[in-house]
Amino acid sequence: MSAQDLPREAAPIPFILDGRPVEAAPGETLLQAAERAGVVLPRLCASEGLRPAGNCRACVVEIEGERVLAPSCCRAPSAGMVVKSDTPRAANARRTVLELLLADAPATDTLKHDSELAHWARETGARAGRFAAREAMVEDRSHPAMAVNRDACIQCTRCIRACRETQGNDVLGLAFRGGHAQIVFDQNDPLGESTCVACGECVQACPTGAIAPANGAFAKPSSQQVDSVCPFCGVGCQLRYHVDENDRIAHVEGIAGPANEGRLCVKGRFGFDYAHSPERLTRPLVRRAGVAKDPLAVGRRLTPEELRAQFREASWDEALDLAAAGFQRALQATAARGRASPVAGFGSAKGTNEEAYLFQKLVRSAFGTHNVDHCTRLCHASSVAALMEGLGSAVVTNPLRDVAHADFVLLIGANPAQNHPVGATWIKNAVKRGTRLVLADPRRTELARHAWKHLGFQPGSDVALLNALLHVIVAEGLTDPAYIAAHTRDFELIREHVAAFTPEAMAPVCGIDATTLREVARAYATAKNAMILWGMGVSQHTHGTDNARCLIALALVTGQIGRPGTGLHPLRGQNNVQGASDAGLIPMVLPDYARVGDGAARGKAEALWGLPAGTLGSEPGLTVVEIVDAAHRGEITAMLVQGENPAMSDPDATHAREALAGLRHLVVIDIFLTETATLADVVLPATAWPEKTGSVTNTDRCVQLGRKAVGAPGEARADAWITEQLAQRLGLAWRYGVAPDGSGSADATQGIAAVYEEMRALMPSIRGLSWPRLWREGAVTYPVADEADPGQPVVFTDGFPTADGRGRLVPAALTPPAETPDPQFPLVLITGRQLEHWHTGSMTRRATVLDAIEPGPVVSLHPQTAARLGLRAGAAARVASRRGAITLPVRFDDALPADTAFIPFAYREAAANVLTNPALDPVGKIAELKYCAVDVRPEATSA
Repeated sequence: MSAQDLPREAAPIPFILDGRPVEAAPGETLLQAAERAGVVLPRLCASEGLRPAGNCRACVVEIEGERVLAPSCCRAPSAGMVVKSDTPRAANARRTVLELLLADAPATDTLKHDSELAHWARETGARAGRFAAREAMVEDRSHPAMAVNRDACIQCTRCIRACRETQGNDVLGLAFRGGHAQIVFDQNDPLGESTCVACGECVQACPTGAIAPANGAFAKPSSQQVDSVCPFCGVGCQLRYHVDENDRIAHVEGIAGPANEGRLCVKGRFGFDYAHSPERLTRPLVRRAGVAKDPLAVGRRLTPEELRAQFREASWDEALDLAAAGFQRALQATAARGRASPVAGFGSAKGTNEEAYLFQKLVRSAFGTHNVDHCTRLCHASSVAALMEGLGSAVVTNPLRDVAHADFVLLIGANPAQNHPVGATWIKNAVKRGTRLVLADPRRTELARHAWKHLGFQPGSDVALLNALLHVIVAEGLTDPAYIAAHTRDFELIREHVAAFTPEAMAPVCGIDATTLREVARAYATAKNAMILWGMGVSQHTHGTDNARCLIALALVTGQIGRPGTGLHPLRGQNNVQGASDAGLIPMVLPDYARVGDGAARGKAEALWGLPAGTLGSEPGLTVVEIVDAAHRGEITAMLVQGENPAMSDPDATHAREALAGLRHLVVIDIFLTETATLADVVLPATAWPEKTGSVTNTDRCVQLGRKAVGAPGEARADAWITEQLAQRLGLAWRYGVAPDGSGSADATQGIAAVYEEMRALMPSIRGLSWPRLWREGAVTYPVADEADPGQPVVFTDGFPTADGRGRLVPAALTPPAETPDPQFPLVLITGRQLEHWHTGSMTRRATVLDAIEPGPVVSLHPQTAARLGLRAGAAARVASRRGAITLPVRFDDALPADTAFIPFAYREAAANVLTNPALDPVGKIAELKYCAVDVRPEATSA
């Protein structure tokens, strides 16, 4: 080994190991240096990514001149040090340590197949039974996700370090003394009653299986291991599926992806078995003739008898023919009247980029319309509108992990601990290293205890709060004049606009005192690097675009953009909402955000797609809520829905369900009979995420490869195959040859790879990311100009993709929510997600562990609010708005402000969107899902 093997910037440290000269890099331990030199030492308390502890002593070595053996995992080499790992003394000590640990291990290795302890015992020749075991301990099986067997625990503390230092959850600790010492949860509570969030980091860290999946998945080896990407939130964690001999996913572990570095959350680690649910669709279904669609029955799952009464099974050929024929009838009827296309499509942010691309291409090519959208319209449409307006691009400027380089982080309208849990760990890690976190949210969410300041502003008053911050920065001269002059325009408009928004004037509006507003503004503006993260609490308002305009202005006037640790990051919700938008699955743009009004962009797409010139119209299509409204009016008569569930996700869900039920032809492609699918005429069974290969783009703009791990059940087929088959029946000459089983290969000329390459031809942002390169590297962040470009995590380093290269500053006026509380509806309703459930619950509520942890809906209220309303915890409450009412149990939550209710929207039996307001942001066309007026009262006294 030589200095050439070390990182380029490292100054090597020479020392002697087992009689030969070696070199270590600064910061390396003896264990790491020895391993690179080919000397393998046992280790149990040491693990990649965890702080060294040195408490197991399985890796001890002799150091010349020192009396005692030294743990190599936490000892750094020094120049000239003489280290001996191969002496009898060191070898005997290591072997004895392992034999002592083996003494307490369970008699049968049922906890973790070939555990690290068993592996190192074999390597060192350690013998079991040499020492007496301590008294056996009772197993803890109180948690649905994990089981605890302390007989297998060697107290290496890897689980404690993983919980506290990696995930930042502070649940695990070491209690008692001497021979009675043990790992405990909280105050020695049963695991199932503790504050554990079931991220499973301790499971992954444990070297023996003392903490293991509750399903016994570690007890035997997996027959296959497949690396892929998590199918839930936008963080885009990479993971490894362990597949058993029955072609089922037995368990999951995190791997070193760019977004997670091995970390996972409860959904990513324990939410995988939805793919094996007995409720999976396995054959095409066709609605029986004469059976009406009942929008009022959507709130419950159909019994097998009801399912058979409404639908019959069909062959794929029959189902596809019927699906295509229905669309052709709708198009022909409208063509005869000379009207606009009556067809629309909802695609999915939970599929692959290739599926999204094919779907929007099908709608535009076969149906002659831009009426194609997906759930970004209900998540970040206002953020996208403001970013496109201000910066000329809607992408995040910096990856989420850039919080590690930030001195200050403003987190507003987002709850990463619930919605982006691995992302939250990076924030918590940054805070421990000294980053100041300001959490701006009406609720005091989990990250508040890590925050320097919690700004619990009045719901709906975001613009007042943010304009007050801007006022302080401008009035006190805390702007960056050089940056403003070089990279922005319309600063004078902002200066004049915010002059009236003094903290003293805005404090009564937003509920934050003027002193705090000034302190936060100064801290943001004067930080060396400051970063802004936001979520749907900012975007899901009728003033959501104005909220985002304010955040953009904060970054631009202070020059806090274009460097590591700065910038603007709207946290993308679902796993591929970024990629689906990039691929053109929105009504006003083609792939890579080329406006449909751009004739050159349309011409390029028409030529690539083999369409006659002029086929693609220049007018944007309808958005999600507009499509539903048009369907309700009878203007949209046929719809194709792929992996989307508007009967649950759309605001004023009763209205949406009536619209869907009134369609003359509805085709749904999905893996379950969702609430939307129950209203369909044809249901086509698709593949779940682990059953197909394709690319996906996370919130950081990182394109990653998802690989097929297991086969689909029954006759379920890949979404892209279904889309291609429909296209062919609708007269399009598509010949990609997509595999029906969802498989893919490195060959860029056929199947899903050919779709990707065609998509890439329309997307300059990924010009340099070919399919073979993605297959080889697995993850690359765009923009990527050519094959030699490693990708650009930080963008806008020297201007913006606007006509003049400058960012535009846009003033934001104070506008109230579309609906405010009154005596009839006196409370504010906030909706959102839960840690254990995602979106409409179609996947997570069919994951056994996730459903066991959070099995039913609740309305959360502050205890004082509940007491005033005569409600006790667990009692049934009726929550009503101007649009409908639902009944669900009460949960006390003192993190909520007074006179505010919170309801997660994953539960069909108490769908929060029955209540929500469909009023739209005039620019982003996003609904005000985060604010509406409700009445909450005990169910027994409801009118």
